[in-house]
Amino acid sequence: MPDKESKGVCLVIGAGDGVGSAIARAFALDGFETVITRRARNLDQLEVTAQEIRARGGVVHAKGVDARSEEETIALFAEIERDIGPIEVVVFNIGANVRFSIEETTARVFHKVWEMACFAGFLAGREAAKVMVPRGRGSIFFTGATASIRGREGFAAFAAAKAGLRITAQSMARELGPKGVHVAHIICDGSIDGVFSRQNIPDLEQRLAEDRVLKTDDIAETYLALHHQKRSAWTHELDLRPWSEPF
Repeated sequence: MPDKESKGVCLVIGAGDGVGSAIARAFALDGFETVITRRARNLDQLEVTAQEIRARGGVVHAKGVDARSEEETIALFAEIERDIGPIEVVVFNIGANVRFSIEETTARVFHKVWEMACFAGFLAGREAAKVMVPRGRGSIFFTGATASIRGREGFAAFAAAKAGLRITAQSMARELGPKGVHVAHIICDGSIDGVFSRQNIPDLEQRLAEDRVLKTDDIAETYLALHHQKRSAWTHELDLRPWSEPF
């Protein structure tokens, strides 16, 4: 169980080495007992993230969960509520950013991307609502992307999934806000510092120095601020982008 200083539990679903890990770290260092998840096959990588957060004084648990599985998602929420503490914040941060031409997009690809980026978000939001509504408080945050509002060539599957997640979040916000639960959708519009950017942007270090790339710790600060908003001035949707990003 969390000690008396804990602010409750923050669950981050999809905590890779970028945005998800930064969000988990921000909440853990703010006093939340934090749970981070990825697929079970990535549990070793997830434990590395957990150890880094613990080294800085945070309390964190790493769980191998397939977020697309209704059974595993239900079991995860039940386990946390039973063994760790009340869930105060849920962050759904699964990306599924893949690129295929429309001719090469198979039914399997389209369905898998939808499962990862949209259906799994629905499951997380539903289970979060089940534990938060009776308490009349809590925050549910969904990470969006440029594709949430604009479909690009080669990204039909990804855009459909992210746009679906956005509308799911909007419906949830309208339903759960009056019940005391804050639902927000955060659109990250632009390149984000991480493994993909480091492998594909030759001048990344220069761009980072000039603040022309989204920095994960800066993104995480926004999520933490959203949770601490007063309910008289809740934000449902916001977009984050570097000052140089065209939009």
